[in-house]
Amino acid sequence: MKTILKTFFLASSLLAGAALAAYPERPVTIVVPYAPGGAADALARQLAVRMGTNLGTSVIVDNRPGASGIIGKSLVARAPADGYTLLYDATPSSINQALFKSLPFTNKDFQPLSLITMMPNVLVVRKESSIKDQADLIARAKDQPGKLTFASGGSGTVQRMATELYRQGLGLDMLHVPYKSGGPAISDTMGGQVDVMFSNIAACYPLISAGKLRALAISSAERSPLLPDVPAVAESALPGFEVYEWAGLLLPAGTPEAVIDRLHKAVVESLQDEALKQRFAEIGAQPIGNTPAEFATFLQKESAKWAETVRKGKIKRQ
Repeated sequence: MKTILKTFFLASSLLAGAALAAYPERPVTIVVPYAPGGAADALARQLAVRMGTNLGTSVIVDNRPGASGIIGKSLVARAPADGYTLLYDATPSSINQALFKSLPFTNKDFQPLSLITMMPNVLVVRKESSIKDQADLIARAKDQPGKLTFASGGSGTVQRMATELYRQGLGLDMLHVPYKSGGPAISDTMGGQVDVMFSNIAACYPLISAGKLRALAISSAERSPLLPDVPAVAESALPGFEVYEWAGLLLPAGTPEAVIDRLHKAVVESLQDEALKQRFAEIGAQPIGNTPAEFATFLQKESAKWAETVRKGKIKRQ
């Protein structure tokens, strides 16, 4: 009997090992929980092409927008843990955990794979604004509590939360003006309907270069190569301030270690592609490619930061 059992378990192990060794045997899908055409979609597609080359199979981008990314993330949470369905996660996911009282998934439903990229936000005003720099903005906000307005692409967006973190850290009373998306928010900032906003560098850099917006500060820990003359918030007003629009890959929890390792290797190799690195640099993004454990720690810190921001700002949870 013992001999039969040993033979059975040995055969099972060999079959499992053979299955993992053959991975991937079919196309891999990256679910992007946002609409086609945006920055997240564009970067995900460029990454997918290079991952496909490194994996030796097609990597398909499947856009599943809706409910601030919750629809697409729910789909991946329920997917088989076999390495054939990945999630292209982003900053709003961490914010959602702070804003929503309940979600159809938990962090335990996912296995972090790697942080792909981080992109800073820029604090901007219209070119003709009388607010010339951060010191001027802070002084104006303190002299006129509740008068200065800040725009965002919506209540749960990175732009809104970045400004909340900023004003809380500096003790400023400012009025939030939410828009349906980032585009109208930038337009009204340029038009002077609102005073100031945080915008991701990919969206606002062309407008800064064209002289339509003035950059006051950047949300990364250090200055951006795209805007070397613009100080970081952390160096000039609020030490420790850091906000990024990040993107990373998650897998369903329970994905075999061998598959995780294979996918992680493909991600790291893809991020070393010179053309992809150049594309990231052009929009002010930084390629990362850290380990699953490092990405997990990063996600924990992001969730804690936004939970505290929501609590201190007394922002109504949904």
